[in-house]
Amino acid sequence: MLILAFESSGKAASVALSQDDKIIDEKFRCDGHTHSETLLPMCEELLKRNGLRVQDVDLISCAEGPGSFTGIRIGISTVKGLSWATDIDCLGVSTCEAMAYQCKNLGGIICTVQDARRDQVYNALFDVSDGNVVRLCEDRPISIGDLAKELNNLNKEVILTGDGTELTASGFDTLGVQYKKAPEDLVMPHAFGVALASVGKEGYPSQELLPVYLRLSQAERERQQRINN
Repeated sequence: MLILAFESSGKAASVALSQDDKIIDEKFRCDGHTHSETLLPMCEELLKRNGLRVQDVDLISCAEGPGSFTGIRIGISTVKGLSWATDIDCLGVSTCEAMAYQCKNLGGIICTVQDARRDQVYNALFDVSDGNVVRLCEDRPISIGDLAKELNNLNKEVILTGDGTELTASGFDTLGVQYKKAPEDLVMPHAFGVALASVGKEGYPSQELLPVYLRLSQAERERQQRINN
């Protein structure tokens, strides 16, 4: 299966092509441009240099969240549009799961952490061994303190990945948690992780693709607070 995958849930944006679990190519940018400016041009360049059109792929996938609300919306909208226009099935995969797959050759407990503000990170834990990825908990917003307590009960090497790595590492240093950071080129979410996490999953029509935010946006929280007051 030829997969076209998008990642825009964090600071970086990327697009990847894979043939099942074999990564063919990827374009990655983290230069301050907005994802709405970069995703489609990156997709066009990637397909062109591999002699392909969107119509040639079998599945279009993207990171559905958690992560940046704006970034998730841009990725979801891009994939829904391409899926609708070409009648190719699409698929949303967890950003956390995609990051675990991009680190699947490292082994140990992959601890994905994205800065969720308000003294929390978006997190999930995965046990990775011999290239197999086993989810240990659902995606969640969690405080670094609570995450530290949970990890101290595990007797395996912990590897941090995600744009909340430095923030989490600082907290772990204070709390005495043993950990390692993922290699620098695997800290940011990548579309090739989305592609790997998509293998073996069934796609669906564009109207079924929805974002996963895990909590209300700041604007929605403020609106709810005004209603309650």
